[in-house]
Amino acid sequence: MELTKFTHSCVRIQEGDTTLVIDPGNFSEVEDAMTGADHVLITHTHPDHLDPERVPERLRQDRDVHVWAPGSVAADLRETLGEAAADPSGNKRIHDVDAETELQLGGVKVNTFGGQHALIHPLIRTVDNVGYLLNDRLYHPGDSLVVPHDIEPSTALVPLHAPWSKMAEVIDFIIAVGAEQAYQIHDALLSDNGFGIVEKQVTAFAAKYGTRYTHLATGTTVQV
Repeated sequence: MELTKFTHSCVRIQEGDTTLVIDPGNFSEVEDAMTGADHVLITHTHPDHLDPERVPERLRQDRDVHVWAPGSVAADLRETLGEAAADPSGNKRIHDVDAETELQLGGVKVNTFGGQHALIHPLIRTVDNVGYLLNDRLYHPGDSLVVPHDIEPSTALVPLHAPWSKMAEVIDFIIAVGAEQAYQIHDALLSDNGFGIVEKQVTAFAAKYGTRYTHLATGTTVQV
């Protein structure tokens, strides 16, 4: 399985003839990420994970792409797209996804986890958030630190910095997931100095518990 990192939380996955994109948000290179994709997986509604303008426009241009998202997100997309919410044959292509389900999207098995965005502040309502585990190997949690149960994925995508987390929680997430390899996502708010401070600690603590943390530059492709 091949993974390409885009800015912030957007990644593109190629497995055989199946191409998936996760979280093409407004910090990301949406057009590049979505070109030729078969499926788009959305973890939650926030614009840094779902660009509210460019993603619908791309979906209008390519009526064969299927989207999988929490129910409220899928409903909003269907309303925004109108008749373009169906493929050229009139079949539904915007699908509701709940946590604790399994999907088979071409050559990729997808298991879902979580269900709720991490708490930002008690006065800010949480939204639905679904984490995606692909072929039991690659885990993208969206905006949460939910650990997939009953399995240790070989690769974890780690929300490195967010208004809803602190570095200690990020380190504990890496330890709890127990993956062999970790790469960063949710990183667009960090400066070069910030990366240096956070990743120094994350790398050291991850290694103590058997996880190799590697910084993945935007545009880089790796095998997972």
